[in-house]
Amino acid sequence: MVRVYNAYLRKGDSEILRDINLRVDRGEFVFLVGPSGAGKTSVLRLIHFDEFPTEGRVVVGDRDSASIRPSQIPYVRRKVGFIFQDFKLLRDRNVFQNVAFALEVTGARWGTIRKKVTETLAAVGMGHKRNAMPDQLSGGEQQRVAIARALVNDPFLILADEPTGNLDPATSQATLDLFQRINFRGTSILFATHKVELVQTMSSRVAAIEDGTIVS
Repeated sequence: MVRVYNAYLRKGDSEILRDINLRVDRGEFVFLVGPSGAGKTSVLRLIHFDEFPTEGRVVVGDRDSASIRPSQIPYVRRKVGFIFQDFKLLRDRNVFQNVAFALEVTGARWGTIRKKVTETLAAVGMGHKRNAMPDQLSGGEQQRVAIARALVNDPFLILADEPTGNLDPATSQATLDLFQRINFRGTSILFATHKVELVQTMSSRVAAIEDGTIVS
């Protein structure tokens, strides 16, 4: 599914990541835990092919960072959902349109878009807010829309970058419960967080990162 082999990431004189080895198997839920600035986002960006390792390799499905062509990257990303801490919703589009956008860019037909967006919003409990604008939603609701947008292309993997970072404890737990339900459907999840208390509620595998390297 996902393999990171001895990956280093350097920018100028700065070493961002050092000797990263990580795997996420099919259907697995893995936490990537560490303080702010530890390198969690950089690891996710390597897996999303937003960054390429200075040394080492990243393999996602059947694509290898050492040999992937630029034209192939968008096709990989369609099956690897990325969820951001700050949601990154389009403020001039309503809930339905925000989720539909992820399908529109793939050239999907309107009938397919309407069906899949409706089903996905229902799955995350946001069907009743389909016509609402982002500014009319709570933080937890905005996160659910962001999750729906990542889900609508039926990804085999979701990369979640501090998805509960801006949420209160109750909403954080509800969001984690939603990720669990998604995982039970077979989608692999790599969940980056600094909230150790969330990790303690689950029996998932945990990779701890500090100062750009995985320490346990």
